[in-house]
Amino acid sequence: LELTETIWGKSKRGSLLWLLDKTDTAMGGRLLRQWIQQPLLYKKQIEDRLDAVQELMKNPIKMEEVKELLRKVYDLERLAGRIAFGSANARDLLSIKQSLQLLPVLKEILSSSTSGLLIKFHREIDTLEDIHSLLEQSIFEDPPVFLKEGNLIKEGWNSELDEYRLAVTEGKNWIAGLEQQERDKTGIKNLKIGFNKVFGYYMDVTRSYYDLVPESYVRKQTLANSERYITPELKEVEDKILGAEEKGIRLEYQLFLETREKVGNEVSRIQSTAAIIAALDALCSFARVSYDNNYTRPVMLEDGSIKIKDGRHPVVEKTMSNGLFVPNNTDLQTGKDHLMIITGPNMAGKSTYMRQIALITLMAQIGCFVPAKEAEIGIVDRIFTRVGASDNLASGQSTFMVEMSEIADILHNATGNSLLILDEIGRGTSTFDGLSIAYAVVEHICQSLKAKTLFATHYHELTELEGMLPGVKNYCIAVKEQGDDIIFLRRIIRGGADKSFGIQVAKLAGLPVEVIERAKKILKKLEDADINKVKSQNKKLQAADSNGAYQLDLFNTASFEIVKELKDMDVNVLTPIEAIGILHSLVQKAKE
Repeated sequence: LELTETIWGKSKRGSLLWLLDKTDTAMGGRLLRQWIQQPLLYKKQIEDRLDAVQELMKNPIKMEEVKELLRKVYDLERLAGRIAFGSANARDLLSIKQSLQLLPVLKEILSSSTSGLLIKFHREIDTLEDIHSLLEQSIFEDPPVFLKEGNLIKEGWNSELDEYRLAVTEGKNWIAGLEQQERDKTGIKNLKIGFNKVFGYYMDVTRSYYDLVPESYVRKQTLANSERYITPELKEVEDKILGAEEKGIRLEYQLFLETREKVGNEVSRIQSTAAIIAALDALCSFARVSYDNNYTRPVMLEDGSIKIKDGRHPVVEKTMSNGLFVPNNTDLQTGKDHLMIITGPNMAGKSTYMRQIALITLMAQIGCFVPAKEAEIGIVDRIFTRVGASDNLASGQSTFMVEMSEIADILHNATGNSLLILDEIGRGTSTFDGLSIAYAVVEHICQSLKAKTLFATHYHELTELEGMLPGVKNYCIAVKEQGDDIIFLRRIIRGGADKSFGIQVAKLAGLPVEVIERAKKILKKLEDADINKVKSQNKKLQAADSNGAYQLDLFNTASFEIVKELKDMDVNVLTPIEAIGILHSLVQKAKE
């Protein structure tokens, strides 16, 4: 069904998640993916989501206000995890603070809600104002990435830290004043005070002023064009500055750890609020997609029926350049018309139609509006699909083995409330083997599982099952023939198809003309041979019938009924009138 990624390419684009994901937060995107992978099973929960989506659709201004706020919210779930593990830095705490300051506004927007879920969100969302206040007062507005570089804690949060900072500031101001003071005192006009990590603060004097250097200067380093000196006063102030700076950084780090721990003690509250924001984001995404694409609210039922009027494939419709998607109807009812045998040529749209039913059902059960004019969706417990051909060479499994393994899994686990999507079962082996398996699978579904099933096949013999097995109905994809060409009308209609149009599809695919022409000749020979074979078999059957032996057709169960009725009949007790009535009834059955 390509729910979260495409089969070919494994990309998000082209999947149902790509279509529905208009979330504004990372946590909302993760939750929406989870909703798609785990649809709801209870009507009350589904209706709650649908009510919320409907309210947001009817109030697009409110929806946009919510989405505008959510765009500014950071990933609170991940940030809370970092805090819990003790790996959050100052920028993480700043992100939490910036997210929390939006919560009072969000709560106010939700105050006018009327749907149950949005009212619950308004009631339960924690604005976390105490945590916001703590971070607002303590964490510096532009902190570094690393925690031991200082500038983590705001001024005024801790008096001891403020004293250290004052000492550093005053010391640096004193050094800046000392530079000008020493220039005036010594007459060395280009004297400069610098700093390096090897021996701290120093005074740099160029070669031309060596004779003006006072005796109180202590030489520390000689360079090519200058010498570096220190003085006892300079070293004394340096000790104060470096000591205060080092102690300040250590104290800042300790204060940050204490602040982070305080926030960590409230991590469960942050996670609860994050969960509400994620759910609200996902619901807004549903509302935005439903509003933009003119989706309809589904009516949720518990009677097992699926009735869809003018249903559309949500993803195919969105990716079509001309926007001319042909909608189709669906009517499935558990225990009644619950198995659709769908025939028609390749490329006509059988797989698209079946997948659209599954996707519409799934969209309804995750609480989203659906692409249809009207939709009544009976809640299903599982959706099983067997679509496409694939092998598993690493495990030594052929395409047919993989197909049979998947069918086995479906038949063992499906229930009467499941939805089955089966595409061309048995095509990976010989015609008779495949037909026999497909027939047996349909028979098992009808007689044992009674699950709602869409069964696409090229075995046109299976269309004879309508009327023989309960709940089977034939459908086909309408095709218009124009000479040797075909036009796919994409409309599903009652009845079975009598041709597969394989050669016409091969022509559309671009096979060489000589290959197409040769295929037509071979097809005619095969069809003629098949007709002659049928005539020959009929003559043999007639001859066998005259000798009292008759072999029944595989699918002709009506003959069994007539024979059984004749065997059970006692002609000795029949009146002439009864005999004529029974004979008339048997003639009618034989004609049918």
